[in-house]
Amino acid sequence: MRKILMFSFMYLLVLFAGCNQIEGSTSEDNSEKIVRIGYQKNGPLVLLQSLGTLDERLEQYGFTVEWKEFQAGPLLVEALNADSIDFGRTGNTPVIFAQAADTPFVYVAAGFSKFKGSGILVPDESEITELEQLEGKTIGFAKGSSSHYLLIKALEKAGLTLDDITPAYLTPGDARVAFEQGTIDAMVVWDPFVASTELHSNGRLLVDGEGLTTDRDFFVATENFYDAHPEIVDVIIEEIDASSKWANSNHDELVEKLAPLLGIDEDSIRMSVERRTYGVEAISEEIIKEQQEIADIFYDLDIIPKELEIKEVIID
Repeated sequence: MRKILMFSFMYLLVLFAGCNQIEGSTSEDNSEKIVRIGYQKNGPLVLLQSLGTLDERLEQYGFTVEWKEFQAGPLLVEALNADSIDFGRTGNTPVIFAQAADTPFVYVAAGFSKFKGSGILVPDESEITELEQLEGKTIGFAKGSSSHYLLIKALEKAGLTLDDITPAYLTPGDARVAFEQGTIDAMVVWDPFVASTELHSNGRLLVDGEGLTTDRDFFVATENFYDAHPEIVDVIIEEIDASSKWANSNHDELVEKLAPLLGIDEDSIRMSVERRTYGVEAISEEIIKEQQEIADIFYDLDIIPKELEIKEVIID
């Protein structure tokens, strides 16, 4: 019962936030041949949108793209559940919550691992140099996020658990403020926030995600849209792959595009893109295993209310 109550509370918060923060036009009937794509400014789909190649490609199939911006992954998967979008990208944990909430969606593809851009930061002057020294410290991170999972795995490596630290559940922006003010001892976050903190807030990367998490992107679609238009989903994935290859070969132009979109300085963006390889791949057994571990850990920690079988939402 405690698990169900906790999850219900979290889910209602996401639902309320989603009703207030979803950006974009109202939903359209799929019969009008519109594909509604949800994206976040810090994800690979914003690059695809800015290049305009997908819009041009889908014109050949009689489809128009309707782009909808979201502030966070949980809001995006709630839009999937509400049938407000047909396709989107999110991180490795919001899809776990979506499945736990019985959202009718499928994993379509995965992004390449980006573990180098996710990690635990401490102030430059901090005496913390080893994971074991996090014991008793106050650590800021977004609850239920990829950072939450990274922290769990890092503490596990050090022989610790979440009970051995004081969690401060903060968004990346709020965590950054607390980090600069010295009210938390460490912060767990992802790029470009990691890079910006390293360069401009006297942050030191204690550990990145290597050996702890792959921190992948996932591309998802509603069951209805995938069943009705698998060929359109294939085209979208092809264009994501093409834009990823462009990004890997054109860092200067990529930095110029992303900096104003994200409102983050070019030096931080450059550090982020230079330690990441963009790309898309099929959902393998290894990737399913990665996601299953996250789901199992979140269930054990009462973050989701039921055990999940990840394969149930993977395309055969």
